Amino acid sequence: MSTDTKKDQNVDREEYLGLHNLKPSPGAKHARKRVGRGHGSGHGKTSGRGHKGFNSRSGGGVRAGYEGGQMPLYMRVGKLRGPNKKMSMPFGPFRTTTQAVNLSRLANFKKGAVVNPAVLQEAGIISSAEVPVKILGHGEIKTALTIQAAGFSRSAREKIEASGGKAEVI
Repeated sequence: MSTDTKKDQNVDREEYLGLHNLKPSPGAKHARKRVGRGHGSGHGKTSGRGHKGFNSRSGGGVRAGYEGGQMPLYMRVGKLRGPNKKMSMPFGPFRTTTQAVNLSRLANFKKGAVVNPAVLQEAGIISSAEVPVKILGHGEIKTALTIQAAGFSRSAREKIEASGGKAEVI
């Protein structure tokens, strides 16, 4: 093989992108900061942590939300109003949750059936009978059902009563 042919092969090899010539863009890679390796490194002695203080200690560093002794934001906001704190305003752990069930999900029950949270859980419509259920008015209901739930929207109650059923709050 002549030297000219070898040169041509090398030129071809440089032109296309392959595993043999992949490398990061210039400036994309930085050397690791080696702290605590002597004064000449620029990161010796205190290793860039400064002198004393909580952040200089091992295991140190302020927790999330700490504001240097100032009353933190999460403690400044979100207070409950009224004399009876748990009941006055549902907030945080005192907030009650309900499971919403639309009327369209109740269309398959037979006429005259009593539909309560236990029946809804058995049918796979709700996940837990312990959490209160609220019936919402999306959809139509043709059969007369006695529906027992923790709450009803106005439109749901109207549609249930229009079909000849009963809406009972439990």
